[in-house]
Amino acid sequence: MPRDYPRTLRLGEQIRRELAMLIDRELKDPRIGMVTINDVEVSADLAHAKVYYTVLGDAVAREQTREGLEKASGFLRGRLGKILHTRVTPELHFIYDETEERGRRLDDLIARARAEDAARHGGEGEA
Repeated sequence: MPRDYPRTLRLGEQIRRELAMLIDRELKDPRIGMVTINDVEVSADLAHAKVYYTVLGDAVAREQTREGLEKASGFLRGRLGKILHTRVTPELHFIYDETEERGRRLDDLIARARAEDAARHGGEGEA
């Protein structure tokens, strides 16, 4: 394996894929909505994994999903251990990923600023 793709990155990617399938197929908790696993960062000692996720819905749905994922983390970790066949299965820490929301807010701000600028200058110089 090349040095620029260390074991933690490979394991993180495999955990991301497997968690997405496990959450979709095996979790029956009604609190857990439409979850997307965006990224998994595994610590150097492979003991912990930060799981970044997004969920469709409002703040209430986000909170319910967080509670459901935290409650299911032991089950998910056990299933991952059987699937991955690793000596150590990382402890899962679920973190809501706000990147998409921040990007959407920035896009809205830019669009509003451009519209205000166009209105102020009467649409001059636009291509």
